[in-house]
Amino acid sequence: MTAVPVPDHIKDPKAIYDASFAIVRAQADLSSTPTELQDVVVRLIHACGMPDIVDDLGYSADLVAAATNALAAGRPVLADCEMVASGITRKFLPAANEVIVTLNDPRTASLAEELTTTRSAAAVELWRDHIDGAVLVFGNAPTALFRALELIDDGARPATILGFPVGFVGAAESKQALADHTPTTSFLTLHGTRGGSALASAALNALAIIANCAGERS
Repeated sequence: MTAVPVPDHIKDPKAIYDASFAIVRAQADLSSTPTELQDVVVRLIHACGMPDIVDDLGYSADLVAAATNALAAGRPVLADCEMVASGITRKFLPAANEVIVTLNDPRTASLAEELTTTRSAAAVELWRDHIDGAVLVFGNAPTALFRALELIDDGARPATILGFPVGFVGAAESKQALADHTPTTSFLTLHGTRGGSALASAALNALAIIANCAGERS
């Protein structure tokens, strides 16, 4: 069997990084994206390889300010699943912010049974002591995002929500519900069925970098 040669490719990590972001900026139409949000959108595109997500992004006008101020102030990051938490680059966090995931908390399974809901939604119940002023990040479960919105209706006040549930049952609806909570809730989301943990953590990482840069300039 004749071996197929591996094509020449870039091997230098920085060169790969620089080239990737340059390609994203060349291919994506960011003309309608607010300047302060463009770095976040570029990282989202880089995370999924789809420049067309620009057309489906939804966000509140205060998203960047709300998220970066909360991170700089040391507020916690509440994530709906371990994959989101694993994708958060801790060195980017400006105040060594705590990243909290309660999906696998020993109390969650029994609470889900008691409330006749999903474990993901039940896990959000355990955020009550941390949710005010926090950054909420969803990359998996629509039911978790729906429950967070119910807590907001009951008076909870997170700093912002990064909503990227993925799938065909409830995902689009949960993200539309998030957008409909404006101006009550600062948010960033990708409308429709697309989403996922990589996008959710990429959004958080981008905002953390912005918060860090702002801190260095002050």
